[in-house]
Amino acid sequence: MSLDTAEKQKLIKSHQVHPTDTGSVEVQVAMLSERISKLSDHLQGNIHDFASRQGLLKMIGKRKRLLSYIKDKNVQKYQDLVKKIGIRG
Repeated sequence: MSLDTAEKQKLIKSHQVHPTDTGSVEVQVAMLSERISKLSDHLQGNIHDFASRQGLLKMIGKRKRLLSYIKDKNVQKYQDLVKKIGIRG
């Protein structure tokens, strides 16, 4: 359930902070959210894939920690990112 290069480049372009940014928190959260949605779709049809379910839970935890970090640093940035990605309500 990994992302191919074209999808990664598209996500990086849409969420980067500056032109050479490839690893900021915003980009990481966007990539994790995309992987989480793909893996969730996979698990809908493969309910006994427990290894992938464990990986999904780890990704959700990592995304939660990154979002918590952004929220502590800049609440407006956090709200903009959540709205742009379409998570949390």
